Amino acid sequence: MKVLLINGSPHGKGCTARALREVADTLEQQGLETVTIQVGNQDVRGCIACGSCARTGRCVFDDVVNEAAELFARCDGLVVGSPVYYASANGTLISFLDRLFYSTDFDKTMKVGAAVVSARRGGCSATFDELNKYFTISGMPVASSQYWNSVHGFTAEDVEKDQEGLQVMRALGRNMAFLIKSIALGRETYGLPEKEPRVATNFIR
Repeated sequence: MKVLLINGSPHGKGCTARALREVADTLEQQGLETVTIQVGNQDVRGCIACGSCARTGRCVFDDVVNEAAELFARCDGLVVGSPVYYASANGTLISFLDRLFYSTDFDKTMKVGAAVVSARRGGCSATFDELNKYFTISGMPVASSQYWNSVHGFTAEDVEKDQEGLQVMRALGRNMAFLIKSIALGRETYGLPEKEPRVATNFIR
């Protein structure tokens, strides 16, 4: 069982990285394999709605999005971490996620998703909500913790002092591991939930 962690911060050793490391360490203690990709420092452009991915199953821009897509297809869970910029996620990360979720045609049903956010002070809840929408539109159960998945600090050293935030990350890791293992057992025993043919309702008549 494997979990892919995405660091949406431009800083490889900053606050977001510290939070994700706490989650990854806990997942590994629970017997899961983890791999972390940093995308916040890369040149990731947004989707141009060209439709190429509908034909090929991959984004026309061959960058970290397609690299991550191969890992995402094989993983059982996805953790997305972002710093808070203007009460929102890093723009590079949003471009990455838009293209990752839109361009991939593999079934994401029952892959477990979780969002992790870091801020000096405010904007965590808005960013947390923003990131969770990628999971809930894709049939992905969302792993929860004992509080909203956030840490506070201006530096990674500050985050070390946020003992509650780090505890939240560990609880998230344990809950996510349990959920992934439970879903694996459920798939083996009951199979995945039945899917109806999709109905798309247009509101302009």
